[in-house]
Amino acid sequence: MVLAPVIQVPIELEKLFVIVEHDLPTREQLLDLARGVATEDGDLPSGPPLDALLDAAAGLTRYEAESAFSLSLVRHNALRPDVLWELKSGMLKKSGLMQLYRGQEAFDQLGGLESLKAFCCRALRYGVRRAGVRPRGVLLLGVPGSGKSAFAKALGNETGRPTLTLDVGSLMGSLVGESERNIRQALRIADAMAPAVLFLDEVEKALSGVASSGQTDSGVSARLFGTFLSWLNDRTSDVFVIATSNDASKLPPEFSRAERFDGVFFLDLPNRDERRAIWNLYLETFDLDREQKLPTDESWTGAEIRSCCRLAALLDLPLTEAARNIVPVAVTASESVDRLRTWASGRCLDATRAGIYQKSSAASSRSSRKVVRDSSLN
Repeated sequence: MVLAPVIQVPIELEKLFVIVEHDLPTREQLLDLARGVATEDGDLPSGPPLDALLDAAAGLTRYEAESAFSLSLVRHNALRPDVLWELKSGMLKKSGLMQLYRGQEAFDQLGGLESLKAFCCRALRYGVRRAGVRPRGVLLLGVPGSGKSAFAKALGNETGRPTLTLDVGSLMGSLVGESERNIRQALRIADAMAPAVLFLDEVEKALSGVASSGQTDSGVSARLFGTFLSWLNDRTSDVFVIATSNDASKLPPEFSRAERFDGVFFLDLPNRDERRAIWNLYLETFDLDREQKLPTDESWTGAEIRSCCRLAALLDLPLTEAARNIVPVAVTASESVDRLRTWASGRCLDATRAGIYQKSSAASSRSSRKVVRDSSLN
């Protein structure tokens, strides 16, 4: 018997060995480990705190979980999930395969996107759980700065799930077969940490070399993509995948087909009510005067509104003065924005209101309109 974390059996001996892979411990096994460490009354929580503890321990090996439980007991005389999250975050970062995001974002810090919020919350919180029925995830397309990444980071906190950030570039290895092994290990970790949110940002850039993979990298990118597609389609774990993209035309068609995602949403520029909500949010965040005049913002994204408020606080300027430093992406890349809207019309769900997204003539005119500055600024 040979025990090793990495399988490297010489060719001459391959036929003499049977390879057995041990899965990471289940919740029941983790509970047995916790009971073995917490021997005194009151050390082990019960009810929802116990569920939170087991969620925090998911994805750890038996040795790592036992060490984390022991450390929590030494520090606090009780088993606490925050200690496990701290250790797990460091372990994931050290592995280099993915990172555990532990931010403080929440839905009340995001203006608009009501239809997208309701869809994901219903799927994760209130969806009917039958045998074989699990939420899969959403693909978010939209204008840069429209809140795609912020939504993905807020969803984990809103639903009480850990958010795992997967960087496809970090999976690439220099040795033959290393990249393929890394993607399989990363997906196994994601499955073991279920229920969780798996976040892939700007996925079209990660998949940009798939079409020419055979000529550029001996097919490594194509094999990584194939492994990930198979996992998206066949997984049974409760991992909710959120992938974001700024350019749908660069995505392979098989990536967004049915049963890989629960829905493909388009995030357009915020409408008037959404912009008002975003202004109120960031005026409060940066402690600015709510009564002052707001800049002309018909073509602004949420990121540009935040930037204006931050610059006003940083430079101690009125918002209309700070706005002179902002050139919205709907102006600098008006052709790309209009092309993205045209592609999404009739193909994607609307992130703001229920139903299919339909491009309006007003939206088209806003994306190509020049910035009109207040004459009082000159």
